[in-house]
Amino acid sequence: MLKTTLPIVGGLILLAAAPTLSADSPPPLPDEKALQTMNARFAPVDLTVDVSALPPNEQQALVKMVEAARIMDGLFLRQVSPRNTDTLLELSADTSSLGRSRLDYFLMNKGPWSRLDHFAPFVPGAGVKPPQGNFYPADVKKDEVEAWFVTLPEAERAEAKGFFTTIRKTPAGKLTAVPFSVEYQGELVLAAARLREAAALTTQPSLKRYLETRAAAFLSNDYYASDLAWMELDASVEPTIGPYETYEDEWFGFKAGFEAFITLRDDAETAKLAKFGQHLQSIEDNLPIEAKYRNPKLGALSPIRVVNQLYASGDGRRGVATAAFNLPNDERVTREKGAKRVMLKNVQEQKFNNVLLPISKAALSAADQKNVAFDVFFTHILMHELMHGLGPHEIKSKKSTPRAELKDLYGAIEEAKADISGLFAMQFLVDKGVLPKSMEQTMYTTFLASSFRTIRFGINEAHGKGQAMQLNWLLDKGAFKVAKDGTFSVDAKKAKEAVKGLTRELMTVEAEGNYARAQELLKTYAVIRPQTQKILDALKSVPVDIWPRFVTADKLLAASGQ
Repeated sequence: MLKTTLPIVGGLILLAAAPTLSADSPPPLPDEKALQTMNARFAPVDLTVDVSALPPNEQQALVKMVEAARIMDGLFLRQVSPRNTDTLLELSADTSSLGRSRLDYFLMNKGPWSRLDHFAPFVPGAGVKPPQGNFYPADVKKDEVEAWFVTLPEAERAEAKGFFTTIRKTPAGKLTAVPFSVEYQGELVLAAARLREAAALTTQPSLKRYLETRAAAFLSNDYYASDLAWMELDASVEPTIGPYETYEDEWFGFKAGFEAFITLRDDAETAKLAKFGQHLQSIEDNLPIEAKYRNPKLGALSPIRVVNQLYASGDGRRGVATAAFNLPNDERVTREKGAKRVMLKNVQEQKFNNVLLPISKAALSAADQKNVAFDVFFTHILMHELMHGLGPHEIKSKKSTPRAELKDLYGAIEEAKADISGLFAMQFLVDKGVLPKSMEQTMYTTFLASSFRTIRFGINEAHGKGQAMQLNWLLDKGAFKVAKDGTFSVDAKKAKEAVKGLTRELMTVEAEGNYARAQELLKTYAVIRPQTQKILDALKSVPVDIWPRFVTADKLLAASGQ
């Protein structure tokens, strides 16, 4: 049983997918035994990182970064729901065994809704998870906000739709955009102070610059300079902290959730994978889409970092553990600098060993089980992140972007695009001799096994929804087959064309901003079919994911008196 104590939720304690449930007839709440079973789907693992090579001043800076990262937990809790603060305080006061179980699961989910169970509530009075999070007034409807956007002058509309504002009501009852720097002023002042302290301790110039500019961004609400500094970061410590992903805004996908990843760079692995960055333009030039949708010149920088995670928080530590990420999301930065891909190697190793290998034993034919390999799992996650930066990012005919046009569907379409085009890119690199020919025997099989891993996250969530769409498409094209005993296998020849076809389909949807086609694809394919459900039922004893325990970070904090 995972035990979590209140001090972990630093910021909140210091500063005191559309749901599928019906508010009229909610299911019964899980009892203590059920909660323990739900919690047990996450295998607790110890994440350790060797910090011995860091000089004392850099270790002290690391502690300050972790302190700032802890504040992101409280910020994100506030963003998920306007009731989260009160619910946390109520749960913390309940000392019963059931209360402790609810508190543990609340902290894991960053709210009273189970992310693996279509956001089913597990705390009395929680009701339905608000799809708008706490980014918009609770008493305003989505179409009212959309209508208000239209009335605004262009500059004000851009701010209102931007990543870094909430929408609130004035005393006169009118909607207005409030900068994060005002909405979350108390927490961000504290976080900025910790980052400035870290900047004063480090002697690494690019790290100092990032920490200083990110501290300034927390107070100014202008993140552009700090995003550029993050892109140019070249240091032994690789922090990522601030508002980034927009998954919690299920209305429009506009508003960014706070998160943090404090990591140490793995220089040997980073050097090994850096070669992929040299082939991005070639991959872009050969995407199976119309030439007019390709980017003839990608951003100047596309750095790849392999790191080991020391600490994560906020949107980076809720439910399923992040294995890699591709940032920033600001199109201004990606046009100028490209995007950075960060691979969390120690997290991926734990996922492969504790989750993927056991899944392969139940889901795959005996012949295919031997073709599940960590190097392919690791490489595909990298290619997934790389492909977020490739393909259409602007819709010139509409003077818009795929994110803006696809709105609430963008997350699932983009995650599926990155996944399937990642397979396309791997095959392209195999054909060019960049990747070994032997990967043809393992890439599709490992992807198939990993499909079940991701679908288990729930198809209410962007990654799970996108993965279900891919699995069903590949089944319909004959790339994947189901035997009489229910196990799955791969037809590699058909897989190549099927992967190319879905890559073309999803990238064209984004290039055209075709909301109707995106909706049709998700309605048709983002479902759990009986043969898939049979495998999912057979995996009940296999962990769905891992729950990292940051033992090295805890030791550093303890040594510093925190």
